[in-house]
Amino acid sequence: MPKSKNTSDFERGRIVGLWEAGKSLREIEDITGHSKSTIHDIVAQYREEGQETAKTSSGREHILSDRNTRYLVRTLKDDRKQSLEEMTEKFNESLGLSVSSSTVRNYLHEMGYHGRVGKRKPLVSEKNRVERLAWCRERKNWSDEWNSIIWSDESRFELFQNDSHHWVWRRPEEEYDVDCLIPMVKSGRDGVMMWGCFVYNRLGPLVEVSGKINGQRYREVLHDHLLPFLNELGDESIYYFQDDNAPSHSAKETIRWKEDNLIPSIPWPAQSPDLNPIEHLWDVLEKKLRSRKPLPKNKIELIDALNEEWLHIEPRITENLVLSMPRRVKAVIESHGNPTLY
Repeated sequence: MPKSKNTSDFERGRIVGLWEAGKSLREIEDITGHSKSTIHDIVAQYREEGQETAKTSSGREHILSDRNTRYLVRTLKDDRKQSLEEMTEKFNESLGLSVSSSTVRNYLHEMGYHGRVGKRKPLVSEKNRVERLAWCRERKNWSDEWNSIIWSDESRFELFQNDSHHWVWRRPEEEYDVDCLIPMVKSGRDGVMMWGCFVYNRLGPLVEVSGKINGQRYREVLHDHLLPFLNELGDESIYYFQDDNAPSHSAKETIRWKEDNLIPSIPWPAQSPDLNPIEHLWDVLEKKLRSRKPLPKNKIELIDALNEEWLHIEPRITENLVLSMPRRVKAVIESHGNPTLY
């Protein structure tokens, strides 16, 4: 019978127990199925060292010292978006080493760092971070108040969407750390700009905004579509209108137009799409659009498809989005005003 090189601690203890019970090596061999040489070695080790369990292996010899490993992490954090080969080259040049990319990758994996697709989020300036934090702290105890807000925004929908991914080096818990995010940019491809709004349990209009959205064009959209929607909602409750700080939204003429038409507005912190639930409504609309067969082939078909899918969005979706506001506010507070997962 061949010698067993890998014996569990249970089997080793069993062999020692049989030996102490007076069994011979041959008897133990018949009972356990292990070779006499294996049984002899286990018993001898027990008699000489009092050890029943197997000695732990020291494992592979580490190529990098603790100091070099710490420097490797600093090299990674200098640029989360660098490739493995770029990182290895910088690391070797700085320390005069000749470590392979596979070794670098193995060390990073042992420390919990993996290449992941970077989350796309607009970066927040320090000034706006402070304002976002203050805005959320003022409303951290809001509940039903969120139901009386008309959420609005513009979104661009393209005929051909770029789905390319950008990778970053990070640990799982660093997904939304500022230096692990991918800034969002406008692609400039052919598409349409849509304006829409909704309240807690009801969708508002969805309209195309052609041409450049300046203050005059924006006020025309509000006049032609927001005012009729407000009339449909009735006078039973006071609704506050939300829009962001785009130049056309914050122009003095636009602010004056809202006041003249008795439209109260909620102040809005800049760079805060994660606080506006309509951003997720755009995602719902985008997914519905992508699921259509065939896909729209031109702008006219795209606009028609968007309007059709908009009308098919269930009320429970808008209700759940508004119900998420306390969690959104809490997330911004916990991130100290930085971008969140929303």
